[in-house]
Amino acid sequence: MWRRRGRLTWAPRDIGWRTAMLFMIGSACFALGAFPPFAAWVPTAVVGIVFFVGSLFFTTAGYSQYLQSINKELLAERLAAPEAPTRRLRLFALQPRRVDWWACVVQSIGTLWFNINTFAAMHEGLTVHQQNVHIWAPDYIGSLCFLFASQLALWEVCGRPVCICRGDTDWWIAVINMLGSIWFMISATAAFVLPSTNSLLDSAKANSGTFFGAVCFFWAARLLIKETEEEEAAARAPMSPVLP
Repeated sequence: MWRRRGRLTWAPRDIGWRTAMLFMIGSACFALGAFPPFAAWVPTAVVGIVFFVGSLFFTTAGYSQYLQSINKELLAERLAAPEAPTRRLRLFALQPRRVDWWACVVQSIGTLWFNINTFAAMHEGLTVHQQNVHIWAPDYIGSLCFLFASQLALWEVCGRPVCICRGDTDWWIAVINMLGSIWFMISATAAFVLPSTNSLLDSAKANSGTFFGAVCFFWAARLLIKETEEEEAAARAPMSPVLP
């Protein structure tokens, strides 16, 4: 069973659970790296490693989410009949007519830019130009990808650009992810290095944007587990007999 009185359970064989956990770990790394007391307590190199590790978890989670998207029908079959033999998951597919496919692809591209950004940030002695090209630009592009992917995910839930569905877990996940993407965008904008001062445009906003954005992504990932639990419970529930 998935749920144990609302506690987070261990279900690594479920791709939805793995996706959510990967996002949660990646988000936790980003939140920790941007947390001022942590950055003040450990060496700068350690902070850089934490961010880079978090970006790797994001990339892995993005691909796992992509697998869910392209294997949606197959996963539904497995959920409905877990004991029945099923085909293997496809590892790649082009489905450009589906909004959720585009959302997963764009977000995965964004995670790759974060890999570049966080890897470059571990290097010391970069000039202002190099910092803006190798660190700031990938961060900004990755944040744009996350923002665009969040809008596509919201569109998929609503069937239109915006809607309000407070009772829908999917809607809350999309909205919270959108909020996280906005915070990441604020952080990326504020992280531009000014040539005149060799300092960030606004270091406080850069750190706080990363921290609050990561908290939002962690929250949305936790809700994703809740949603998967609900789907599994619904699939296992006995069907009511049809009365004549």
